[in-house]
Amino acid sequence: MPTATTRRHERRISPVFLAILALMAVGGWAVWTDFADSPGFAVFVFVSAAWIVSLCLHEYAHARTALHSGDLTVGAKGYLTLNPLAYTHAVLSIILPLLFVIMGGIGLPGGAVFIERGRIRGRWRHSLIAAAGPLTNVLFAVACTAPFWLDALDGVPTAFRYALAFLAMLQITAALLNLLPVPGLDGYGVVEPWLSDGFRRKIEPYAPYGFFVVIALLFVPAIGGAFFDGIDALLQSLGVHPFDRSCGWELYRFWDGSPSVCGVS
Repeated sequence: MPTATTRRHERRISPVFLAILALMAVGGWAVWTDFADSPGFAVFVFVSAAWIVSLCLHEYAHARTALHSGDLTVGAKGYLTLNPLAYTHAVLSIILPLLFVIMGGIGLPGGAVFIERGRIRGRWRHSLIAAAGPLTNVLFAVACTAPFWLDALDGVPTAFRYALAFLAMLQITAALLNLLPVPGLDGYGVVEPWLSDGFRRKIEPYAPYGFFVVIALLFVPAIGGAFFDGIDALLQSLGVHPFDRSCGWELYRFWDGSPSVCGVS
């Protein structure tokens, strides 16, 4: 009985996550009803909270997949509670990705659940654990873009449409960047089990720097421009016009004060 009680406790949803989820709901309601004096501030609250929720679900997907693959320690570490404060690197997992959204409108992956790989047998399981997080972002992006590709935007307030478009862009960028086969990112975790031991040993010293190399490359105009052109093309294929995404980014940065062409007061 004590073991069962402990396991229930380990899987109980954290009040911290529930508070963030409630903030997302209140922010979404404020955007939908135009309740806030500043629609930009409401969009900021809604998108920021939704982004943190998606980061928590990303890490939860890693942990839950690891649990079913043989690592029974993830529960004791608090990873199944969706509590962002339980992550190994809360700064990298939550704070840094949120800062990059605020500063540059980029959905960068975080990373921080520690999986005991020695407990997991089989290369496919290792790859699936790594892929589970980005796939969560993909599902989140599908949910955000559903009103667009289902042509179900009738009755959806303009500001809410813009917010969904911007949030979808964040999810797509996070998924694509995290699936890059770069050491330190989940994409490398997918392919790593299939690499030779010698190659892995050569790459291992560079793993801590892969994340920051990707960030730096995005600030190279040619690379960053090509990347976001590709993101816009993907969004358009899902029915999301670049104008919607751009207006969502503009509303999110409510403090900027630049002249608006988005038609939301």
